[in-house]
Amino acid sequence: MFEQFKEWYTNRHDYAKAWKERTGGKVLGYFCTYVPEEILVAANVLPVRILGAHEPQDVTEPHIFAMFCPFCRDCLAQGLKGRFDYLDGLTIAQSCLHIRQAYTSWVKHIPPGFSYYMYYPHGIQTPHAYPYLRSELEEFKTAVEQWVGRKITDADLDRGIEVCNKNRRLMRQVYELRRQDKPRLTGLEAMYMAVSSQIVDKAEHNQALEALFKELPSRKVDRETGTRLMILGSEDDDTEFVKMCESLGATIVIDDHCTGTRAFWNEVQPQEDRLAAIAARYIDRPPCPSKDWPERKRFAHILKLAKDYNVEGVLVIQQKFCDPHELDIPAARKMFQDNGIPTYFLEFDVTVPIGQFKTRVEAFLETFALPDLF
Repeated sequence: MFEQFKEWYTNRHDYAKAWKERTGGKVLGYFCTYVPEEILVAANVLPVRILGAHEPQDVTEPHIFAMFCPFCRDCLAQGLKGRFDYLDGLTIAQSCLHIRQAYTSWVKHIPPGFSYYMYYPHGIQTPHAYPYLRSELEEFKTAVEQWVGRKITDADLDRGIEVCNKNRRLMRQVYELRRQDKPRLTGLEAMYMAVSSQIVDKAEHNQALEALFKELPSRKVDRETGTRLMILGSEDDDTEFVKMCESLGATIVIDDHCTGTRAFWNEVQPQEDRLAAIAARYIDRPPCPSKDWPERKRFAHILKLAKDYNVEGVLVIQQKFCDPHELDIPAARKMFQDNGIPTYFLEFDVTVPIGQFKTRVEAFLETFALPDLF
C-alpha cells in the first residue's frame, strides 16, 4: 500500500531524471520548506527538496565549518558528489545560518545555472511580515518567469495553489487515521508519504494519496500499537531510526519537524490577490523555531498535536549544532513535563548510531511500565 511512496523516496534522483525526460520541464532544487511551491507548480517546474543521504562523507570540510549542523553538511555533500547533477536551478527561502551556507557554497562551487535567494521575514509575529513577504514573492515570481520564458498568470497560480492545497488536505486526512487507538499506518509509512511529497510531482502524489485513502479505512493492522510516541525537533527523514523505534513496541503517531507536519499542516486561503494569499499561508504555518519569536507561539500547536494524538512520550531530536532548536528544546521539554508527558532527548549526526540509540530508546520505553517515576 505504501510501496509507491517508499519507491519515490528511495529512488528520488531517478524519478526526477525520468520526470524531466518525460515532460521536458525544469527541475529546481530547494532548501527549506518555506520556498513557495505554488509558484513553481504554476510554472510547470518540479520542486525537489534537497536532502542528505545519511552516509559518511568527507567532501564538505573545505566548504563549510564542521561545527555546522550535519543536515546542511550532508545536503551539500550530495551536491558536491554530483547526486543532483540533473537540477536546472537551486533556490532557498532565507532560513537558518547553516543551511544558508550550504546553499551559498553550492551556488559558488557547483553553479546550477539558475539560482535565487528569497528573503523571508524572521519576525513573523508582526503584521508587517505579510506585505513584506508578498513583495518578495512578486520578485521570485518574476525571476521564475524570466527563467522559464513565460508569464505566470492568475489561472496558473490558481492551479498551483489548488494542487498544493489538495496535497496538504489529503495528507491531513491520512494523518487523522493516526489518531485512532490502532493507527492505520506506522510512523515509517507516514514518513515515506510525507517526504516523498517534497520530491515528486504534486499532481502524481495526489493520485497516490487518493488511492491510499480509499484503502486505509479497511486496512487490517497486524501489529500492536504499543507506546504512542511523537517526534519533535529538527529535520528528520532517517527511515532507519524510525524503523528501529517502532521495532521496540512503539508507534510514532505524530511529529513536528520540517520534513513532517510543518511542511503541509495548513493551506492557502483564497484571496483576490494570489500572492498575498500564498504569503499568508507561509507566515501562518506552524513555524520553525528560527522564526518563532519573540514569543514561542508554536508551543500551543505542538501541545495540541500531542493531546489530539494521545501521545504518551516525546522523542526530542536535534541535529547536532542546530542552534534554533537547541534554544527551544529546554522550554519545550518543560512544557511537556508540566503537562505530564515524558520526553527523551537524542542528538543526530550525519549517520545515526542505531545500536546506541536502540538501547537508549528501549530504556525510555521501559519507563512507561513505571509511571510513578514521572
